[in-house]
Amino acid sequence: MIFRFGTCLLDSDRYEFFRCGDPVHLEPQVFTLLQVLVTRPGDVITKEHLVETVWQGLNVSDSTINARINAARKAVGDNGRDQRIIRTIHGRGFQLAVDVETDGQGVRDVSPGIGVVQQDVRFAKSSGGARIAHATCGSGPPLVRMGHWLSHLELDWDSPVWRPLITALSHHHTLYRYDQRGTGLSGRALDNVTLDDFVDDLAAVADACGLDRFPIFAASQAVPVAVRFATRFPERLSAMVLYGGFAQGRALRDPLSGDIDEDTVLSLIRAGWGRENSPFVRAFATLFVPDATQEQLDSLVRMQMQSVSPENAATLRQIIDRFSVVDELSMVTTPTLVIHADADAIQPVDQGRLLAAEIPGAKFVMLESRNHIPLPQEASWDRLVLETLTFIGGQGYRMRGPAG
Repeated sequence: MIFRFGTCLLDSDRYEFFRCGDPVHLEPQVFTLLQVLVTRPGDVITKEHLVETVWQGLNVSDSTINARINAARKAVGDNGRDQRIIRTIHGRGFQLAVDVETDGQGVRDVSPGIGVVQQDVRFAKSSGGARIAHATCGSGPPLVRMGHWLSHLELDWDSPVWRPLITALSHHHTLYRYDQRGTGLSGRALDNVTLDDFVDDLAAVADACGLDRFPIFAASQAVPVAVRFATRFPERLSAMVLYGGFAQGRALRDPLSGDIDEDTVLSLIRAGWGRENSPFVRAFATLFVPDATQEQLDSLVRMQMQSVSPENAATLRQIIDRFSVVDELSMVTTPTLVIHADADAIQPVDQGRLLAAEIPGAKFVMLESRNHIPLPQEASWDRLVLETLTFIGGQGYRMRGPAG
């Protein structure tokens, strides 16, 4: 549906915004916030309603909400002093103070999780007979989010950490996700597993889904798997987004100041994995998301206990920490975007720089964050999503002038 107000045009189907006929790039949460306002012009939209629709019920601060409101005002040519278009109703909320014309069958409200209604879970068979669980949701051109540490197709679906990312990535794409072997809904056997087995898992899922050529989003230890896949099957990848990853595993590289060593990680796993009230398992989760809300931290703790056994958790960490693709980076021909948080304690930003420096033509984006897992209440989350979808050519971020 197209919404026209003032000198602005918002196209909710194409995920595009224009002012005075010129395209304006918006962060995803700012776009959704504007979409909420234009669907109810004149109504006072409470902060509580914005939290439910824009942040999907997360506990966000007033400063975060105000920052997005200010960004929306800037996009529409307004400001906090004049408030000609977006008005603050003190103590109540916000109001779109201009008339809105629509092209379509009336105005509709925006509900949490718009665009993602259900997922379809199936299984593929990989090397060694491993059963790899994979899920499909959304519509549009394909995008594969690779399996990584602590994913679970069912728990991710309702997670306050992962669901917003699933929603964003599937807004204009058919999103394919899978649980890596040993975790989630996939088979739990990890006997004599190597990096190439994880590469086989990606190939098996792509084959089962009928994907010949596709872009991938790889996070953390999925990054070296993606690099190896790109050198084995260069004809199958159209683009790679590598987030928070590494080229050389923790056990193989010289430790840096603030880097978490392998012994510390394994000690936390062995001391408390599988016990919900264990301070060790909560400490482990906090390493990944020091700025998480209590709800988000609780969600990750539950996922730890249900996605992988204590034995597999320790085994996986030892396998992952010995991945190395340093010698393969120069052979990558796939267009690549490397994104890394500047204060990531799990995988240091030096590893992101190494990936970007050695992969020919790679683009590098550094986020201001200390969280290894992206959190939707952070401003860096918006940039992560926008950079990802812009790079892979998602139709939701392809800017075109309005018709007529």
